[in-house]
Amino acid sequence: MRLRNLILGAASLAALASPAFAQDLTAITGGRVLTGTSVIENGTVVIQNGRVVSVGTGAAPSGARVIDARGKVVAPGFVAVDSGLGGSEISSVNGSDDLSNGANSISASFDVSYGLDPWSFTLPVARLGGITRAIVVPSHPGGSGGHNHQDDSDFAGVGEGGYQSPSLFAGQAAIIHLAAGNDILVKPRVAMVAPFGEAGAGVSGGSRGAEFTQFKETLTEVRLYARNRAAYDRGDLRDLSLSRADLEALIPVANGSMPLIVTVHRAADIQQVLRLAREEGVKVILDGAEEGWMVADQIAAAGVPVLLNPISNLPGNLETRASRMQNAAALDAAGVLIAIKGNEGSIHRARETRYNAGNAVSHGLPYDAAIEAITVNPAKIFGMAGQFGELRAGAAADVVVWSGDPLEPLSIAETIFIGGQEQAPTSRQFLLRDRYRDGGEGAMPPAYSR
Repeated sequence: MRLRNLILGAASLAALASPAFAQDLTAITGGRVLTGTSVIENGTVVIQNGRVVSVGTGAAPSGARVIDARGKVVAPGFVAVDSGLGGSEISSVNGSDDLSNGANSISASFDVSYGLDPWSFTLPVARLGGITRAIVVPSHPGGSGGHNHQDDSDFAGVGEGGYQSPSLFAGQAAIIHLAAGNDILVKPRVAMVAPFGEAGAGVSGGSRGAEFTQFKETLTEVRLYARNRAAYDRGDLRDLSLSRADLEALIPVANGSMPLIVTVHRAADIQQVLRLAREEGVKVILDGAEEGWMVADQIAAAGVPVLLNPISNLPGNLETRASRMQNAAALDAAGVLIAIKGNEGSIHRARETRYNAGNAVSHGLPYDAAIEAITVNPAKIFGMAGQFGELRAGAAADVVVWSGDPLEPLSIAETIFIGGQEQAPTSRQFLLRDRYRDGGEGAMPPAYSR
């Protein structure tokens, strides 16, 4: 009965906000507007048909529903990167975690978008933290996505058929929105994911040198396959170390059209990844990069973006011995495009993304750069610039009205729009609170008396 009530509660949350974009004309007026790239005092944001119509200082258009934001802050919805939202409910319960994969013949071709759950209890909680979009990534050794606890070899396949076992690749990431409804997928297969450094060495025989050699050989095989598909189909091509599905999935990586999210921490490993990207013509995104500040100029010169957690400052191992709270500030000052992550895979703690941005500000990152790092920058990094993460005409109407500075922990997201649709300001936790707090109907199961 309790489980049924919780499921019904989740359905009620979905019913409060239809996935269809709103047609109503709405104007949010009088607030301090953070567009993602600038600040407008006493601004007006007009939205209609799921999109931002205009951002400026004019009056609300005639006939619009008006939301008074005087004394408040209006900001774009935040974007959670390196996240497991919608892909994992409880990481320790295998049946509820669709972010990890151990199949031998499916590695690079593993597509997390097929395991997304629009009714996940984690989504409303993240939404209340101002998160309106997320980049969902497969779990992998050395990464924070999915809050995994696996050892570096736990993603190994069974070694059948001559395929790589374990594989260097964890699978492909997807972009989702967090609006209530039955379809949260925005775009699948936006990036490939691979561990490097110590974790990558762990799936390549224990040596960093072996990993880089194996990676280069894999790309050689992918390019060979791409040029000789007909021969492969006839069985006239030499044996390859990946399945056909994985070879197909890696063609966009090999030709530079799909970015490769590389989990890497040590400065020396970052240098080698930059060298590899240059030699192979691969487009990379650094994930982690706790020692990135040591080679910030090299990262900037390569034009490589970084996904980072700015509060990572403890040397948990020899890869992160030089981690420091000023990492975000140093990378930004060098001209690196950064995106700030949440904590523990950005699932249950995705809402802490804004806290991490605030911490980065307290350690030298300019305030406007911190806002960019959780709004416009993730959109740029994943090829969605101008489509979300910014308050500008034509962008998705992901708009949040805050009671105060969104980087201050005590500020509350009072009104949340995703794709122009206002979202219910509640979550499973609030439903449970309301159910039991006042002893109302259903507070106790029928079998109990009070």
